[in-house]
Amino acid sequence: MKNQLFIFLCAALLACGGSGDKPKPTTTMESDPGTAMSKNDDGLGIGEIKEVKLNDPLDVDMVKRGQAISDMKCAACHRYTDMRVVGPGWKGVTERRKPEWIMNMITNVEVMLEQDETARKLLEECLTRMPNQNLSIGDARDVLEFMYAIDTDQAPK
Repeated sequence: MKNQLFIFLCAALLACGGSGDKPKPTTTMESDPGTAMSKNDDGLGIGEIKEVKLNDPLDVDMVKRGQAISDMKCAACHRYTDMRVVGPGWKGVTERRKPEWIMNMITNVEVMLEQDETARKLLEECLTRMPNQNLSIGDARDVLEFMYAIDTDQAPK
């Protein structure tokens, strides 16, 4: 019983806590000359994703694949609502972040956490590094489509 209580307390300390708190909009930050961060943060993040063509209307097959991937690899730390668990909730993320930033965070998480100011602030809030789930760019694009479905209330129930 003591072990279970200890594990619960450790997990509680690592979690972000709170719910419904939306991060403040990203602003351009001046960085130290010794860092690799750009002085002009374009909101795209750091990685090979420079442009994302969004679907209008959403691609139903991509949404379903994205949900399956999310359920398997992301749902332990993220909720599809605005509730924070270990990581921030996903509701509204497509309104707060550019699609390129989201995909770079998914596919290039280590570099993003080291060099992207927004990702670093999220790490400070959550106190837990997002693990690299080794998603392909195609899988990350499917997850992004699912995120848009969440934000437009088109996600499968």
